[in-house]
Amino acid sequence: MTTIKLHNTKTRAKEVFAPLDPENVRMYVCGPTVYDRAHLGNARPVLVFDVLYRMLRHVYGADHVTYVRNFTDVDDRINETAQKRKAAGADGTLEELIASRAAETIQWYHDDMDALGAMRPDHEPRATGFIAQMIAMSQDLIDRGHAYAAEGHVLFAVESYGEYGALSGRSVDDMIAGARVEVAPYKRNPMDFVIWKPSPDDLPGWESPWGRGRPGWHIECSAMAYELLGTAFDIHGGGNDLQFPHHENEIAQSRCVGHDFANVWMHNEMLQVEGKKMSKSLGNFFTVRDLLDQGVPGEVIRFVMLSTHYRKPMDWTERKWLLALDTLTRWAQDVEPVPAAPPNSELVASLADDLNTKRALDILGQLDKAGKTAELVSSARLLGIELVNPAFAIERRTRDAFLLEQNEDVLARLTEMLSVARQAAMETKDFSEVDRLKAALTNAGVEVRMSKEGVTLVPGAGFDPTKLEDVT
Repeated sequence: MTTIKLHNTKTRAKEVFAPLDPENVRMYVCGPTVYDRAHLGNARPVLVFDVLYRMLRHVYGADHVTYVRNFTDVDDRINETAQKRKAAGADGTLEELIASRAAETIQWYHDDMDALGAMRPDHEPRATGFIAQMIAMSQDLIDRGHAYAAEGHVLFAVESYGEYGALSGRSVDDMIAGARVEVAPYKRNPMDFVIWKPSPDDLPGWESPWGRGRPGWHIECSAMAYELLGTAFDIHGGGNDLQFPHHENEIAQSRCVGHDFANVWMHNEMLQVEGKKMSKSLGNFFTVRDLLDQGVPGEVIRFVMLSTHYRKPMDWTERKWLLALDTLTRWAQDVEPVPAAPPNSELVASLADDLNTKRALDILGQLDKAGKTAELVSSARLLGIELVNPAFAIERRTRDAFLLEQNEDVLARLTEMLSVARQAAMETKDFSEVDRLKAALTNAGVEVRMSKEGVTLVPGAGFDPTKLEDVT
């Protein structure tokens, strides 16, 4: 059997993966809070752990892997969105509007992640379906002396768990100094976090021993993971922004009720756009749906995401996705059937080596050059990339037409510039400027066509729009 090695955040080392039960490999990944469209950064953990899920199924068998990814549908941001709809005159009670918003957003999420080729997990629990389990776990923590009730709240007593901070490598004192903690009179310690909080009559709430209220964020995942995967399971994943406090708090809660919880912790790094943090203030914030609606194929988004190792920051650039489109178009197979073949063994080994997807994509390129079509198709499929009659190759416009549209203005300007230079050269017999422009355009991957009718510029293989900026 293939030896799998994964980097464990808990031990800060790459380790041989040994499942608790090879017949039932279990993985939990923190899912979205369903109040709006998934932005591009939200897609990264989906694709990272989708590849891990596919690889585990390949190694252990599809029937021996269980993948859980939750939906947080109890949240102040969901409530706020529903309140705004209510104030704007939307029909229905606030509870109905909240339920409608959550259902709408979950459908958006499924549509967008499906477009990226992500498999649906085996279980997609909603927090609202496990309130009773959250209340029971909260009471258990109180009974064991790890939590306390105060003014309708239940708070976890951080000082009661001596290993708090082990996952993130922080001391409690450091966390108090560096974190924004809510100062409240009912807290015994500034770091104590909310497990249950009061809920007013005009917001969703459930009856509990501490009054009408709703769960805190952290208890949700602990309760759902226990209910669906048991007291111990193999892998817990998510973005590294969740490492503290969310995952740290999950561990504390679960361990303090006697659960071993997750054996391996995996965290993906964050996403940037053109070298900068994605933010609305910088004008570089966009959702997955924004890209899809702009004509960027889901397979291309997936390819770009997988071209960087999951533990390194991922920089989304226009150049990367255009090159990815070019590569996938070259790899695509339009004729069926392609003979069945097992995935390339080197590619499988690359994925087994802490999900080295970058190396795996390089191997796909080698298979394409070697003309190993069947192996290319099956290996790409293991990465979640469909090359046989893919939607992007059949239903979308040709690559040339697409790139022309995306860069129409700049290419029109350069066409005029070259035409003027050509006319001047024909009069002076000095073609040095024409040659210079042609060389610069060719370097940018633009095919230059000149005839009696005029000048035409066509993006060719390896077209790089960023290099057009140097053509002046």
